[in-house]
Amino acid sequence: MNCTALHEAPKQPDRRVGEASPLYLRSHTAAQRIAEVTPAARMIAILREPASYLRSFHLQCVHNHTETQRDLAKALALEPERRQGKHIPPFSQSPPTLLYSDHVRYVEQLKRFHAVFPREQVLVLIYDDLRADNEATVRRVLRFLEVDDSWPVEPVETERLKGVRALRLMQLRFAVSVVRRRAAASGPALKAVNALIPTLPRTGPVGRVRRRMTYGEPPPPDEALMLELRRRFKGEVVALSEYLGRDLVALWGYDRIG
Repeated sequence: MNCTALHEAPKQPDRRVGEASPLYLRSHTAAQRIAEVTPAARMIAILREPASYLRSFHLQCVHNHTETQRDLAKALALEPERRQGKHIPPFSQSPPTLLYSDHVRYVEQLKRFHAVFPREQVLVLIYDDLRADNEATVRRVLRFLEVDDSWPVEPVETERLKGVRALRLMQLRFAVSVVRRRAAASGPALKAVNALIPTLPRTGPVGRVRRRMTYGEPPPPDEALMLELRRRFKGEVVALSEYLGRDLVALWGYDRIG
């Protein structure tokens, strides 16, 4: 799930500038603030099937040191306590990010943007369309932005996210890097200590061994958990289908869920 805000570059009407963040949709204030600063901005939201999105997002959070619980089911179970400020990982800079269920309240999120932007300034895309026909979807975006859509579009497959095999090793390496950065920005005494901390090789044989020890293939989806999540979020998908006027219930297989 992602949201992008774009607008004309100052004094360059043939160009568009913008930024993207998956947090804009979840935010209760971003839509209003963007509208106040740039009322002519055009918004693009990309929505993904909720259970698949949460699995992917959780893997990314583990990679980014935002999450320390590798088990998605256990991470979801921590939500009530995390709402109270408990069990927050030490390097998590945005604890609300770990409230996974809040990320897939799609209708509520879209309504916040539709409340302050005209419908023609908000483009809602479905992730499946982007995967099925990348070029056609990109050209649709270009037309939405009112720029030349005849430029060649060359699809690029991004590298697949690795699973974290050795969480403690990854956390240790990250903690060392944080200490080094903070020491480098401090006084002479800490800089001297920083010089004594060994640097872990990123390349070469040692770096490759470290990466193999730390990362591996992501675990296969827990089908029982995925089914449980789809049952949990079926109402959201039904509401989104009605809101967008598109049968996402069938597209995402929720019509086969009792």
